[in-house]
Amino acid sequence: MRRTVLTCLVAIGTLCAPEAFAGTRAVIQTRTYDVTGSSGAAFIDAMDSKGPRHGFMTHAIATTAYTVDWDLGGGQENGFCRLRRVNGTLNLFYTFPRIASPMTPALKRHWSRFFAGVRGHEETHGRIAREMMRATERSITGLRVANDPSCYKTRREARRRIQAVYAEYEARQNAFDRREHSRGGHVEHLIAALIRKP
Repeated sequence: MRRTVLTCLVAIGTLCAPEAFAGTRAVIQTRTYDVTGSSGAAFIDAMDSKGPRHGFMTHAIATTAYTVDWDLGGGQENGFCRLRRVNGTLNLFYTFPRIASPMTPALKRHWSRFFAGVRGHEETHGRIAREMMRATERSITGLRVANDPSCYKTRREARRRIQAVYAEYEARQNAFDRREHSRGGHVEHLIAALIRKP
């Protein structure tokens, strides 16, 4: 259940719009892949071979990926270049396993508990990404730079602030994964409970 992060900073572009508004939104897509088996151990084996790629040789149980787009606009105001439009879009992509074979009632209970844990893990990554968007919006909304007639310095400062927030929240994502995937951690317990005989 590793997180894959794909960041894309787009449309910092020209600062010329007269409107004053701000906001971020999240667009969520969920994908699934099918696994089959007659036991929890068989499901784990299937996820190990069919799950979304994590790195070159390994597969994850589930992943959270995202891209980020910012649409910034502004203009001159009393000798300053000021951002007046700060719109961000977070595109979240979840990938989860889906059982494509019959299950006994006991195995279904084990799977339901396992999947709830997997979903909770990935949704925490999504929550951290949303917090990143809100923190970025706060960081750049109302940004003003003096003596910047072309707004070049303002765009550069906006990029710098965005990258600083991304770095902080990427560290939070990594710290969360380290805790979850540590020896004896949450992920290990989820897997052990799934492969336990029903």
